[in-house]
Amino acid sequence: MDPASPNTILICTARGFYPLEIEIQWLKNGKLEEEGVAFGEELQNGDWTYQLQVMLETQPQRGDVYTCQVGHVSLEAPITVQWEPRSSSSARSKLWTGIMGAVIGLTFLAVGLFSYLKSKKATPIQPPAAPSVLGWRVELSP
Repeated sequence: MDPASPNTILICTARGFYPLEIEIQWLKNGKLEEEGVAFGEELQNGDWTYQLQVMLETQPQRGDVYTCQVGHVSLEAPITVQWEPRSSSSARSKLWTGIMGAVIGLTFLAVGLFSYLKSKKATPIQPPAAPSVLGWRVELSP
């Protein structure tokens, strides 16, 4: 497994089965996966049936196929549900969206900075005029 890739928790839930005896297994690429498997508590529903969750913590790689396989006496054949990691096209799409956002942001920054600097050149800074004291009157009242 690649230590840089994030862990993923897969949850397989079986509901509405009776009797209690059930077998839930995780398979990775068709082979039984035992490492990283955690069984939840068997919970009794109000109608005499049960439910159970089995979790698998793993680091999926491209091309891996995970299967939750449920076996029970009430089933003619085991029920299987497959999960595959998202394709890399989703990751590429997110990358391109980020790149385009950065390009648009830099374009607006450059236009804004150019406009700001251009407006500064157009109106030169002039020193403030000296205050005029002519015409001032100061009075004191007793």
